[in-house]
Amino acid sequence: MASLPLTLPQPQPLSQPQRQRIPSPPLVIVGTTPPPARLSALEWSVVAMAESDGLSSVRETSRYVAAIAKFLGFRKPNRLANERLEALRRLAVFAWHHRWNVPKSEIAAFLESGFSIDHYELVQTSIGQARTSRRRRTVR
Repeated sequence: MASLPLTLPQPQPLSQPQRQRIPSPPLVIVGTTPPPARLSALEWSVVAMAESDGLSSVRETSRYVAAIAKFLGFRKPNRLANERLEALRRLAVFAWHHRWNVPKSEIAAFLESGFSIDHYELVQTSIGQARTSRRRRTVR
């Protein structure tokens, strides 16, 4: 079997400094704002469901406590199968119980699952409005 001789590329002399291409910033149209953060109906139902969940649904149990609970027949609520929705549920549980005092690790997990800070503020604002409207109904 015959083969052709390969020629190696010749190095270019560095007479002029090589200019590196700097990426241009994204095009921004003045006067426009990004679309507002929105949650789907399923995500809102997870936030509503989180109101009735206790803080114990967020905490991890030790093996000892899990063995005793299994022996006595106690059942811990299941986590959601979707990691994105579980991050939303955990954040909403903390928001319902502790208002804006949500652990930084939960906020980080929420952001890593694909949500934004605008989504976080939307959830917190919605929970705050629900809490104040319920308080007004009970006072009357």
